[in-house]
Amino acid sequence: MLRREFVTLICSAAAWPLAVGAQPRPLPMVGVLSATAPAPGGSLDGVGLFLRAMAEMGYLDGKTIIVETRWASGQYDQLPGLAAELVSRSPTVIFAEGNVNAARAAMGATTSIPIVFANGGDPVKLGLVSSLNRPVGNVTGVSFFFSALGAKRLEIVRELRPALARIGFLVNPDNAVTEIDVADMEGAAHSIGLELIVVNAAKQGDFDAVFSKLSESRVDVLLVNNDTFFNSRRKDLISLAERYAIPTSYPARSFATAGGLLSYGTDAAQMYRQAAVYVGRILKGAKPADLPVMLPAKFELVVNLKTANKLGLTIPPALLARAEEVIE
Repeated sequence: MLRREFVTLICSAAAWPLAVGAQPRPLPMVGVLSATAPAPGGSLDGVGLFLRAMAEMGYLDGKTIIVETRWASGQYDQLPGLAAELVSRSPTVIFAEGNVNAARAAMGATTSIPIVFANGGDPVKLGLVSSLNRPVGNVTGVSFFFSALGAKRLEIVRELRPALARIGFLVNPDNAVTEIDVADMEGAAHSIGLELIVVNAAKQGDFDAVFSKLSESRVDVLLVNNDTFFNSRRKDLISLAERYAIPTSYPARSFATAGGLLSYGTDAAQMYRQAAVYVGRILKGAKPADLPVMLPAKFELVVNLKTANKLGLTIPPALLARAEEVIE
């Protein structure tokens, strides 16, 4: 080998560590585990609201972070496998949303990767954290606390129909929070002398039978429980409620804006924004145990007057006055 070639080879080899060291660090990965399905037509459901809030804070998929998403599409038994897939990708943080099934699946897959949950149940009752103010371990998040709204939702529909006596309550038996929600709603209904008729739906084919039963039972009002499967089938539920002429109360604004009679629940955009803030703080080094579980500061009532007119209902002025939004 000529001396000049040898010197060139040595110099090139000496430069290798510098070239390697000059490579940019890999982007942090945010794993998203959703119990839901992707929102149709570009509409913003939970994951969309979360990602929009992340983008507003400067966390852009493919530019400042990598987002790896797994969808269960309402098939909750798939969540443990999807969570294991996400963990195998070694994300920096996991955002588990939709319902408690997603959070539990993520917790079952890792005890070291930080987890931020967003769901509607009581996180202490459901075993996600031991304390709201001081969560322990790798888990924190936001709770919509839908389960605590049963008494308030009953108060609203009783104001809508003062003479009501029989209320339907639609739940998904596959949701881990259902047993608690049914017990809470039964207690609230019985305390004011109302009969509660619980009906179950876990798949699309259950809806027709459910509404037929509700009609035969002559329920005065139907309350739809919060569930990701119901959220993804909101148009079907609204259509059936109209066909059977059953005044129906829903747990989220998206139902009322899609044609449902009324909704009462948490400001979802605000809660998903808070979840994004927590994910951002963890990406900057915060520990989940130092981030207290956040509860909603605002609940909103939305009334759809178009649907009320179709049902021949007159909405009391006092109820309209309290509504966050009235759709005319």
